[in-house]
Amino acid sequence: QVQLVESGGGLVQPGGSLRLSCAASGSIVRIHTMGWYRQAPGKERELVAAITSGGSTNYADSVKGRFTISRDNAKNTVYLQMNSLKPEDTAVYYCNAQVWSIVTLRYSFYWGQGTQVTVSS
Repeated sequence: QVQLVESGGGLVQPGGSLRLSCAASGSIVRIHTMGWYRQAPGKERELVAAITSGGSTNYADSVKGRFTISRDNAKNTVYLQMNSLKPEDTAVYYCNAQVWSIVTLRYSFYWGQGTQVTVSS
C-alpha cells in the first residue's frame, strides 16, 4: 500500500560526497516525519537524520555539520546529502516515513529496502 524506494548509494573515497534519495508512493494521504537510519555490520540500526513536514530537522551527533536532510513534500521525497564521508559512515542506509494511509486511516511507519554506502580508499 505504501512503498519507499531509495537510490544513490555506492562506493566513495573518504572525504567524498553522496546524495541519497527516497521516494514514497502508494495510498498516501500525508507524510509527517521522514528520516534516514543506518545499520553497520554487527551494530544496531541508528537514526541518522529526520525531518518533519514543517521542515524541523534532527541529526545524530556523529553527522552534524556533514550531512543535510531535506524533503520535497510535493514529490513525497526525502534526500540526504552526505559530505566529508568517513569510513565509519559505511552502512546500509534505510529510509523511514510516518505515513497517514488512505487504507489504514492512521499513521504507520514504513521502511525502504536499504541502500549500501561504502566509504573506503
